[in-house]
Amino acid sequence: MSIFTISLVIAAIHLAVPIILPLLGGLISERSGVMNIGLEGMMLGGALTAVVFSFLIGNAWLGLLAAGVSGVVSGGLLAFLTVTLRGNQVVASTAINLVGAGLTAALVPIIWGVDGISPGVAKIPSIEIPGLSALPVVGPLFGELSLVDYGTIVLVVGVWWVLFHTDLGLRVRACGESAEAADSAGIDVVRTRLFAVTFSGVFAALGGAYLSIVVLDAFQANMTQGRGYLALAALVFGKWRVWPGVAACVVFGFAEAIALRSQIVAPDIPHELLQAMPYVLALIALATFVGRGTAPAAVGKEFARA
Repeated sequence: MSIFTISLVIAAIHLAVPIILPLLGGLISERSGVMNIGLEGMMLGGALTAVVFSFLIGNAWLGLLAAGVSGVVSGGLLAFLTVTLRGNQVVASTAINLVGAGLTAALVPIIWGVDGISPGVAKIPSIEIPGLSALPVVGPLFGELSLVDYGTIVLVVGVWWVLFHTDLGLRVRACGESAEAADSAGIDVVRTRLFAVTFSGVFAALGGAYLSIVVLDAFQANMTQGRGYLALAALVFGKWRVWPGVAACVVFGFAEAIALRSQIVAPDIPHELLQAMPYVLALIALATFVGRGTAPAAVGKEFARA
């Protein structure tokens, strides 16, 4: 049985998208000068919210919309703590992770009366684009993608374009390089950072929702399994740029897909070792590139107008 098939590519895409979305959120936040390591907790909040609304309303798209709103709440909370109150960004982000993991796990038995995993809900289906699904070799790939997968591609291009080719992106990056210089140039640093951190919450929550109502059809406690941290590793690996960061996410997706497939092809290899493969790659990436990557100069630094 061969590992490298078109189904491996499909699985890799499905495993990469929930890393790419929080990556985009972290990129926006840190380019504005606010360190956001709370992506994991925001993802869990989005994953649970999507399932709750899909369960109550029976419409997965409204669940995805609700997940985005939960991202506004979690991102807005982090923005309030770090930008408005000028709290420590590492401590505030860590608190978001802890609250996200604990609260979502605690709400499952309260809402559904069972521990650990929710009942099955409506999920966002794959969509077949006429013509593409009939293509030889790659046709099955297009038949397994949903509108969220195509939307993620649009978001990647959009974030890259806005951040690096528009005046808005220039203002965001200026706040991340030197908040004082940006303020002197007339840029509202506080408002820019508030919006950037809030948007980072939306992207992270959508990444969590992708796991719960696109890949799966239920919420499970701690179902993100460290993907928020993998997004941070990809951010460093990509040196706070869009395309190298996305490439790192795709590598992580392939690594996880190969690990899952290897459990079938090579059952003698301990599956715990295979499951650790993406995180080992992340460690290698951090150990190799963290010393060479150049973070935005003002990331992690508080700002207050004199």
